Amino acid sequence: MSRSPLPMAGRAAGPAGIVRGDDRRIAFGGLVVSGLFLVAALVSLALPPEVRRVAWLPLHLALAGGASVAIASVMPFFTSALSAAPPAGPRTRVAVIAAVATGALGVTLGVPAGVPALSTVGGTLFIGGLVGLGWATFAPLRHALGPRRGLVALAYGSAIANVVAGASLATLLVAGWGPVAEQWGALKPAHAWLNVFGFASLVIAGTLLHLYPTVAGSRMAKHPTATIAIRGLAAGAPLAALGFALSSGTLAILGAAVTLAGAFALLGYVGRSWRARAGWTTDPGWHRFTTGALSSAAAWFVVAAAIALARLVRFGAAPAGWDAVSVAGPLVGGWVVLAIVGAATHLVPAIGPGDQARHRRQRDILGRVATLRLVLLDGGVALLAVGLPLGSTPGTVAGILVSGAGLVLSLGLLGGAVLGRGSGGLDPQAGGALAGDQAREARR
Repeated sequence: MSRSPLPMAGRAAGPAGIVRGDDRRIAFGGLVVSGLFLVAALVSLALPPEVRRVAWLPLHLALAGGASVAIASVMPFFTSALSAAPPAGPRTRVAVIAAVATGALGVTLGVPAGVPALSTVGGTLFIGGLVGLGWATFAPLRHALGPRRGLVALAYGSAIANVVAGASLATLLVAGWGPVAEQWGALKPAHAWLNVFGFASLVIAGTLLHLYPTVAGSRMAKHPTATIAIRGLAAGAPLAALGFALSSGTLAILGAAVTLAGAFALLGYVGRSWRARAGWTTDPGWHRFTTGALSSAAAWFVVAAAIALARLVRFGAAPAGWDAVSVAGPLVGGWVVLAIVGAATHLVPAIGPGDQARHRRQRDILGRVATLRLVLLDGGVALLAVGLPLGSTPGTVAGILVSGAGLVLSLGLLGGAVLGRGSGGLDPQAGGALAGDQAREARR
């Protein structure tokens, strides 16, 4: 098997005495909170349409809640580990995750309930957490012993700038600021592009540059597809958002086309890493699910970007040029949710508490019915990708039920792996493996 470039369990010191025990536990805990938001998003689909505001509540629970909390949990963990830098302090890390989660909860409760004060406070707290996330992610790199990983840093830095801008627009709206409220028809699509394509998608893409080779068992390597993917996504979303804000169809279409090119390049990078993979000899179900989920997520991202571009070409930079419902299946269910579930399935045995025996049991649990789960998740997204744009109620309901079954099954197995009995000790060999992995990564 190929050795992972990411730190595994253990709290022994890495290079220069770097200890990652707290950082690992905080990232793990944040992923648990992210999973709870995804469960809430799924449950909210059962609410009356007027309560959930059609798709608004489930989409924001999944994106502002699940995706943002997952990002706040793992982004600083990944950057410090990849660059062999001491992680941000535990208090900073916990405060960032708490601010993002609490802020997302305030927004998702306040808007449907019609309580502007709660929404405004939630949005402000959410933005503050994201600013803190930038500090927790990049400040430790001043003391990095290894390479800075420029493309990953570009992805993460651009993503934070995009979401601060996008979330600020929505917060000013719920706060009742006139200039934003008067132009919300044009600013709403800009808000969506900055948050979904400019933040969540860009972070996932930057993370796949190092996580996918780890999962597939290949090496993180410099390749033109990686550069095109990150630079395309970093430029595309702000261009599209600016096009909507200025009512410039040409600019918006250009941004969407650049985004699609970045999505294709990312899929090419994933395919290249897959072809260079190692031959895993253990835990076949676990490897099948993690690799399959992340691979199909990248493919669904291409579909989502293509739908978004097609709608812009048809309607221009008008409010109708963006429709969250028509793109929700491949973008949220296929790209974001599959990426989160696939990454969490890999990370739970990698950064969670326990010794080698417990991690082995976790991989066994997380590898169960792997093919069935992938079929349910991808099949449900396919039904939604067709049913939602066509307004087909049977297709939409079937997609929700099928993909929901796959999500419930996957989250249930994740919960079982996290809560299952096992030694709470730490792997005595993990510290040496961690130090060796980081030293090799720093020399590449």
